[in-house]
Amino acid sequence: MIVGRRVRVASLVLAVFASASTATAQTAAPPPARWEWPARAKNLKVFPKNTPKEELRDAMVGFTRSRGVRCPFCHVGQEGQPLSTYDFVSDQKIEKQTARGMMKMVQSVNKDLKKMKLPPEKNRVEVQCITCHRGRPRPMTLTAELTGVYETAGIDSTVARYSLLRGRFYGSGSYDFSERSLNEVGGNLMAKGRHDDAIRIFQLNVEQNPNSSFAYSSLADAYAAAGQKDLAIQNYEKAVQLEPRNREADQKLKELRGQPK
Repeated sequence: MIVGRRVRVASLVLAVFASASTATAQTAAPPPARWEWPARAKNLKVFPKNTPKEELRDAMVGFTRSRGVRCPFCHVGQEGQPLSTYDFVSDQKIEKQTARGMMKMVQSVNKDLKKMKLPPEKNRVEVQCITCHRGRPRPMTLTAELTGVYETAGIDSTVARYSLLRGRFYGSGSYDFSERSLNEVGGNLMAKGRHDDAIRIFQLNVEQNPNSSFAYSSLADAYAAAGQKDLAIQNYEKAVQLEPRNREADQKLKELRGQPK
């Protein structure tokens, strides 16, 4: 009898849960409607008013890929939410205004390019968003990016940012990850008398370019400027070993050793 009572209680509980689930399903908000590109877009300021939706769609997709961003970067909407919840007509975001200005600039540049008298070529160059952005929201050089981080957050953050950018963008052509970029950053720090920080940058350059005579020579310059003669000699020797024709490194090495040039 006790078992029968337990069975009846369990059945009653299951019935209550089933009723609650049915009520929840009935009162739940319907899913948002599937978003479709409008046949005639509203509030176009740069594109012609009669731009076909297919052309507008391809342009918008091109913008996101060229700049490495998604729709919420310029438009009012929340990442991860259906596009039907976005307010694409709104001009609230400054990024949208900036994008329009950039589009007008590109159009002007291409117009001027067509007017130029250039050597005969099969195809003329046409400027596009990707020409400068190459998958980045802001088309900055690696040198400018790292210099900006250094000025606001210091050397540790600069080294960390380099590793982050290299991990994300290396091989994409977005930044120049050759030895030149880090060498320029380190050279700027040396010019400001920040020798210890310059050494950090040049050490990083050597780590990334272990077969570069140029990288070792620049590191040696920083050590010499910081008064670390032995380390300067060691790195000048490495530079000459990698490239015997590196006359500048060879001359500086002889100077530090007190040898005739």
